[in-house]
Amino acid sequence: MPAHRPSLIPLPTHLSFRPGHFTLRPGTTVRVSPGAEPAADLLRTLLAPATGLPLAASPDGPFVLALDPQLGGLGEEGYGLTVAPDAVLLRAARLPGLLRGIQTVRQLLPAEALSGTARPGVAWRVPCAEITDVPRHSWRGFMLDVARHFQQVSLLRRYVDLLALHKLNVLHLHLTDDQGWRMPVAAYPRLTEVGGRRAESMVGPAGSRLFDGVPHEGAYTREELRGLVAYAAARGVTVVPEIEMPGHARAALAAYPELGNVPGRPLGVWTRWGVCENVLGVHEPVLDFCRAVLDEVLDVFPSPHVHIGGDECPTTEWARSPAARARAAAEGLPDTAALRGWFLGRIGELLTDRGRVPTAWAETGEGLPPHFTVMTWRDPEHTRIALKRGHTVISGQHRASYLDYAQSHSPAEPQAQPGAVVDLRAVHDHEPPDDTDVAGQLIGMQAQLWTEFVPAAEHVDRLSFPRLCAFADRAWHGAPSWPGFRDRVAAHTSRLAALGVRHGPLDPHLTVPHRSGKEPT
Repeated sequence: MPAHRPSLIPLPTHLSFRPGHFTLRPGTTVRVSPGAEPAADLLRTLLAPATGLPLAASPDGPFVLALDPQLGGLGEEGYGLTVAPDAVLLRAARLPGLLRGIQTVRQLLPAEALSGTARPGVAWRVPCAEITDVPRHSWRGFMLDVARHFQQVSLLRRYVDLLALHKLNVLHLHLTDDQGWRMPVAAYPRLTEVGGRRAESMVGPAGSRLFDGVPHEGAYTREELRGLVAYAAARGVTVVPEIEMPGHARAALAAYPELGNVPGRPLGVWTRWGVCENVLGVHEPVLDFCRAVLDEVLDVFPSPHVHIGGDECPTTEWARSPAARARAAAEGLPDTAALRGWFLGRIGELLTDRGRVPTAWAETGEGLPPHFTVMTWRDPEHTRIALKRGHTVISGQHRASYLDYAQSHSPAEPQAQPGAVVDLRAVHDHEPPDDTDVAGQLIGMQAQLWTEFVPAAEHVDRLSFPRLCAFADRAWHGAPSWPGFRDRVAAHTSRLAALGVRHGPLDPHLTVPHRSGKEPT
């Protein structure tokens, strides 16, 4: 009987299975080359709960983790994996490559290996194979909006593990918005004390009341966020913070009204979805506030990129504000509408001076200072525009990567962001423009989960998966076939089940495979 050949997500660049298998046993030891110790620690951490295997270090262990700088062709995250009946050799030029290869080993094992509890009686067999695997894109991200609906740090850690399993390497946290502020700032405690708490109802389109009766609140501590950063780094995932400015700042203005454009005006944390007209002022104390906030952000998050939002910034308040008009005149700007670019330029310089890369959303591909990394989201043509302007670009095209849109037209779909259906195939088919005759560079792709309509943690799983599997397949491999993915993701559901992921439908016309339909919602 031929050996079982697991279906892998994302699809490796080059994969060939061979006859036979390697079996992990209680006495199996691991040979670890200098510098590969963090990879060995991760291997033990991930496999111990289900297998109970110690995988102790030994100079002659048959399971080899090797860093070899001569393998430069594998790049930062590529790896080579050879599984023979008597040995496993995982090699990479850099540590992140070993971490990616360990996730492949996990998927080659029986799905029970992903369980968080002991699974006795399972033969921990790894099929013999030869794999060479190098990612298409260096940025493969997932943005989770924790501002509209707060999520506990335990969920964030769980999602770090899910991202790592699928070789996604960025967790982008949308920490602040009009409807909530989740980032602690010692110099401005009211940001979380006031800005982190929203009144008892949300008002949606046409004034419809969405969530009645229960106030919504939550914020993280510095210790929680630092712990998350370290947890993610051990798994090869970078946590990128986003602090929205100068728009999407109503929660900050509720806490500190003097930061706004109307002196003495009290505001509450916004209880509507959409784009709020209340934005930060442009007087000097506001810039001092932004510096203080970002200094604390930089202290907690070591990521090279720091996201400052930057889009959907109405300028009506600036046009009415004497202080804003005076600022525009003093800076030689044509009108108050130009203050957005001026503001972002000042904040971008601050981040650049501190060795970070300012990053922002771009509605059109234009309007951002040239040293910004741009996240385009509205239209593929905006990606081309940003590339032509010389920006480093990350594609997040909403019709293929916004996971808050409905997955199907089924009446059983939970409430979702109004707009087009973004089904599994739309996500898997997405190929961002990557023109070669431009001054800029496309560094990757990102999927987004905005949480206006995601009030509870269980909704996060249903909206994210299996679409995040499709996104990972495209972002890593670059050109996987749709029929092949359909077959692989059907097999992959056993891994998701082992991890407790209550995912959405694989096919919009079929029920969710591992649910009876009688479970409570």
